[in-house]
Amino acid sequence: MEEAIVKVEHLSHRYSVQWAVKDISFEIPKRGIYGLLGSNGAGKSTVMNIICGVLKQTEGNVLIHGADTRLEPLEAKKHIGFLPQQAPLYTDMTVEEYLTHSAYLRRMPDKEIKSAVEEVMERCSIMHFRSRLIKNLSGGYQQRVGIAQAIVHKPALVVFDEPTNGLDPNQILDIRRLIQDIAKERTVILSTHILREVHAICDYLLMIEQGKLVFSGTVDQFDNYIVPSTIFLQLADAPAPEVLMQVEGVTGVEELGGQRFRISFEEAEGVLERLIEASSRNRWRLMEIRPEKSSLDDIFAALSKQAH
Repeated sequence: MEEAIVKVEHLSHRYSVQWAVKDISFEIPKRGIYGLLGSNGAGKSTVMNIICGVLKQTEGNVLIHGADTRLEPLEAKKHIGFLPQQAPLYTDMTVEEYLTHSAYLRRMPDKEIKSAVEEVMERCSIMHFRSRLIKNLSGGYQQRVGIAQAIVHKPALVVFDEPTNGLDPNQILDIRRLIQDIAKERTVILSTHILREVHAICDYLLMIEQGKLVFSGTVDQFDNYIVPSTIFLQLADAPAPEVLMQVEGVTGVEELGGQRFRISFEEAEGVLERLIEASSRNRWRLMEIRPEKSSLDDIFAALSKQAH
């Protein structure tokens, strides 16, 4: 069986007397984009900093490609690329100088550095800025340089902390595409508190709230976490709400105007079919009927409550 890229075992961390993270365990077994989701202060930055070796945990183990981050920090860090929320840029260097410096810091063999820097500049579409000082680049291109330093040594795992924060909409789309391209060859962990970001880019999701892991699974599983509890119904010749209430399984009818209704129910089984059958029998002239899925924010709120 293939070894997990990241293995977190019973991870806990305490600042002074307060526990920021308590008994978190998970594995990341394969490539893809893993969203580390949580509200501000949930503990996700603590988890990310421990994975990257920036912070030493109070309890538990973190293994990167089998290397323990506490016992074998250099071996573990060889496999990691990290872009913190504030990119660690030396803005008085040119793009090429900075990436060369980053490669040296990652202990790459001297003979491999020049080709690695060329390759990463091409990959991140910053080749034409190679001789420009980083401080003279736009925010979007500075972020590309930050991403380039995180992947110059070809790590198996790349960790991004809020990588689209502060960028304009076009820059956000560009950075998302670049991250998706990087994820074709390596595992990406993306920390964010923005639900839209998760939907736009992630394959899998780890959600931390109040220092606890409250969800782990695919984005589709996250979407389906709360079963739909309402049905949207539009009829051309609608009856009174009291008549709709008589359909078996219906527990509530909310008028939305324009002969549109939100139907509540306890058991989804059969309610949709019975509404369709009642409409046909009574000639209500059904125009639209569909289950209403919970919004991402509703799911987020429900999972957050579990952590309290």
